[in-house]
Amino acid sequence: FLHAGPGFGGSCFPKDTKALIKIAQDHDVQLRIVESVLAVNENRKRAMARKVSQALGGSLRGKTIAVLGLTFKPDTDDMRDAPSIPLVTGLIDMGATVKAFDPVGMEQAKGELPSITYCEDAYSCAQGADAVVIVTEWVQFRALDLDRLKSAMAQPIVVDLRNIYRPEEMEAAGFTYESVGRPLG
Repeated sequence: FLHAGPGFGGSCFPKDTKALIKIAQDHDVQLRIVESVLAVNENRKRAMARKVSQALGGSLRGKTIAVLGLTFKPDTDDMRDAPSIPLVTGLIDMGATVKAFDPVGMEQAKGELPSITYCEDAYSCAQGADAVVIVTEWVQFRALDLDRLKSAMAQPIVVDLRNIYRPEEMEAAGFTYESVGRPLG
């Protein structure tokens, strides 16, 4: 959660920061910095859908978005407070159709996100998509066959919310590439 990205989630850190705020309030102490961290994190999660919309020219109506990674971190099926939940909800609210793939978290995700299409792998997820959004930094997503990914997509747009690829590498592969917290140019 200390890297640029779509916000932190999970069960421990968010719960612990909320508990710390509650303890401080019980003792008439304000922890403005911790309160601000939680507020910024929630705003960050909601802002990611707008980032995807901007990558597609400002409108998601009628667009298909492929979401890679649903869990709050790799190597778990934990969906508690996952950044993918407000992201996917925001994409749907903006008129997008959402397809998703997560190596182990899809069964858990179905309870949180029942109205999306779940796919068997990253490439079937990208099939016909107007954009691919990388939400969780699974090792499998770090080694995608970029030519295969591009040929599956309707438009070669990748919004990498975990900065797992280098902009120059994606540009050389023919993608329009958006990342988080990196200088433009």
